[in-house]
Amino acid sequence: MRFDIYRRLQLDIVREAGQWAVYQSVAGKRVRADEIVIPADVTEDELAACLDDLYHEMARPGDIVARLA
Repeated sequence: MRFDIYRRLQLDIVREAGQWAVYQSVAGKRVRADEIVIPADVTEDELAACLDDLYHEMARPGDIVARLA
């Protein structure tokens, strides 16, 4: 699943071995973002809210975390 974080950052999030794995696109390559940890018990439906909690300091009024795919 791909998420757009406040029109500033895009992340790909996939389930791997029962955990959430987060990837960023860097220079055209998909790189694992190990510094971003999403608890395993977060459901797919809760991912956008979880990302909003993690990145809320980047947000401006009206900004949202949107699922793209």
